[in-house]
Amino acid sequence: MAHAGKPSIDKKVLQYETFISDVLKRDLERVLEQRDGVYEKIAQYLQLKNTIDSLKESETKGLKTEIDLGCNFYVQAHVEDSSKIFVAVGYGFFVELTHSEALKFIEKKTNQLTVHTEVLTKDAAKIKANIRMVLEGLRELQSLTDVPEKRMRDAL
Repeated sequence: MAHAGKPSIDKKVLQYETFISDVLKRDLERVLEQRDGVYEKIAQYLQLKNTIDSLKESETKGLKTEIDLGCNFYVQAHVEDSSKIFVAVGYGFFVELTHSEALKFIEKKTNQLTVHTEVLTKDAAKIKANIRMVLEGLRELQSLTDVPEKRMRDAL
């Protein structure tokens, strides 16, 4: 009788291990990639804020710069009036703003993105907790007294 239950347990263990690797780990990677992308956007907005602050400090109208045309191919550009700039507001739209308006927008946008990163961090923590819970279930299913800590960390 004990042998009849063993294949069933092995099958369940395999199902759980597959669930961890195919679903939970993939979901965790996706959430962490999304969070990294949001962090990149925040960094770009903060870089823009620093650039605007530099423009305000210089108090000159004209500006010489290099523009990336793509594939790291740069051209020199001269801006006659840098009192207004175009800011990407999302979905491919750009809005012409004064420096003050742009700084207000950047503040609001970075706050919004920071809240989004907090949500993604919480989601990642929930997924990690689910992985740990499934591993604990596997431990109980296999009647193991203690899952080695290294294996537990490797799964996360």
